[in-house]
Amino acid sequence: MTWIALAAMGVALALPPFAIALRNLGLHRPPGRPREGAAPPRVSVLIPARDEEAAIDGAVRSALACEGVDLEVLVLDDRSEDRTAAIAGEIVRQDGRVRLLRGRPLPAGWCGKPWACQALAAEARGDVLVFIDADVRLSPDSLARMAAFLAETGSDYASGVPRQETGSFLERLLIPLIHFVLLGFLPFGGMRRSRKVSFAAGCGQLVAVRREAYRRAGGHGAVRRTLHDGLMLPRAFRRAGLRTDLFDATAIATCRMYRGARATWRGLAKNAVEGLGAPRVIGPMTILLSGGQVLPFALLAVAPLLPPAALALASAGAAMAWIPRLLEAARYRLSWLGAWLHPLGVAVLLANQWWALARHLAGKPSSWRGREYTPSLSRMGGAS
Repeated sequence: MTWIALAAMGVALALPPFAIALRNLGLHRPPGRPREGAAPPRVSVLIPARDEEAAIDGAVRSALACEGVDLEVLVLDDRSEDRTAAIAGEIVRQDGRVRLLRGRPLPAGWCGKPWACQALAAEARGDVLVFIDADVRLSPDSLARMAAFLAETGSDYASGVPRQETGSFLERLLIPLIHFVLLGFLPFGGMRRSRKVSFAAGCGQLVAVRREAYRRAGGHGAVRRTLHDGLMLPRAFRRAGLRTDLFDATAIATCRMYRGARATWRGLAKNAVEGLGAPRVIGPMTILLSGGQVLPFALLAVAPLLPPAALALASAGAAMAWIPRLLEAARYRLSWLGAWLHPLGVAVLLANQWWALARHLAGKPSSWRGREYTPSLSRMGGAS
């Protein structure tokens, strides 16, 4: 294959996510404020917590600081071995809006988070259920705005990616790719016009649902075997004929998803085979990502060898890969290091997903919070 053909292939593979991302940046908006005079919605904030002593206090207190809603906060201590329950119990004694639930033993056929979320939802009294991870911090107006988004859009499920706080090099390199994949490969217009399951997407860190719709979709019981509830729960809603949507959560929530390189690598790998690393997905995505996001930069690295036409094409491909990342870094307050090192980040992400798939095919379970799981291939994204 000639240099020109290689460079042209890079442009062809970089163009679709470039165009989709630019369009999505205009469609992805933060939830608006509730109408003046509207009655405060009844909202239940549901927090599953397993060994979260370092995070649970901040999560609960940020929820309690929310305004404009009739609020309750439920924490489920999922058989923690640290001080999670004691810390949450102290807040319960200080504020009657908080309830602490004790997790029951994990039954066969369930993963830990869906089991905890299902138990929380069963005890909730709100009309709007907001599921957050223990490392999420809500802004005071967040709950009212998420409830308003559901009402304004007519959605049954809505989710947003909080502003991602990153520390280690690997966090800054890989975590911002959440926005890149979401904005570059999911046409938001199609998602809103269609209820097809293939348009489902979400972020398990921050989810708001209508209580009745959650019941109709089967709740987390419909996704009991998954480690990737951010993807699988909106699919369950769409299978039930319900509407799902996405909002920009940058201004209303923050999250430190993982801490350190080891946690980042294993955290992204734990649900890989249910998403990007699914057997029927990873091959095409490797071609798309390596060809459109890495190849143009590899060609520029050998620029002296390229004829002028190939150099121009490689430069265009690199620009189409880079521009969305730089716009996303500015818009969502993401790591600039990750944006500038975009091709390296994509290459490392693909290595992580292939590593996770190889472990799965070798029969090695995913491990998280002291539990081991083996997702079923029949439940994976792209595998059915």
